[in-house]
Amino acid sequence: MHKLGLIGKNISYSFSKAYFKNKFEKEQITNVAYENFDIENIELFPSIIQNTEGIKGFNVTIPYKEAIIPFLDDLDETAKKIGAVNTIKISENKQLIGYNTDCYGFKNSLKPLLRPHHKMALILGTGGASKAVAFSLKELNIRYYFVSRASKNGVDFTYDSLTDEIIKQHQIIINCTPIGTFPNINACPNIPFAAINSEHILYDLIYNPAETTFLKFGKNLGATIQNGSKMLELQAEKAWSIWDLS
Repeated sequence: MHKLGLIGKNISYSFSKAYFKNKFEKEQITNVAYENFDIENIELFPSIIQNTEGIKGFNVTIPYKEAIIPFLDDLDETAKKIGAVNTIKISENKQLIGYNTDCYGFKNSLKPLLRPHHKMALILGTGGASKAVAFSLKELNIRYYFVSRASKNGVDFTYDSLTDEIIKQHQIIINCTPIGTFPNINACPNIPFAAINSEHILYDLIYNPAETTFLKFGKNLGATIQNGSKMLELQAEKAWSIWDLS
């Protein structure tokens, strides 16, 4: 029996386990199992590999997409450029190879929403997922700027510095933070929502709830909205093709 799993922290809610369980049942894949590896710190990762018979690969989620890199033997070119990993394949000779399929999922879920005026984006948050989003926007020739709570290297705006004018100029706004995830569904990134209109796309990487407060505000102001579920489905299928277990 081959095994796959998700590495993360507080991941009982996780999309991946339910998605793959469903996939295996629907497609009658009987030789693969998928489980959650909920670990308190990344130092526990090697013990999972040592103690899990038949392990062939992992997905990686918050907060370990960057922290896991030193534990890997190699990265594919895209993961190297992004600096974050969300998929690991264990090769025949036990090498751990890191990939990033988040960028594939994000890019291909955003593309159908784009119109010619969508030229500039704000990325809320600076974690591993935001790096994949930035990589995808660059490929789509969309200029992007990072927003974070504190001013630091690589951050273009703080939330406090955002003005109506900045919001109007950036017609794609992507929430890459966990703010608004279940159970804290009333929480929301603090941006000047009054400046949002029907020209905007609001994209939230969160999928639980399906419509976050961030997206509700956008919808009420006429914006196009998208949650993270399509991105997750696309990145999961890309990961499955990398593991190549069928």
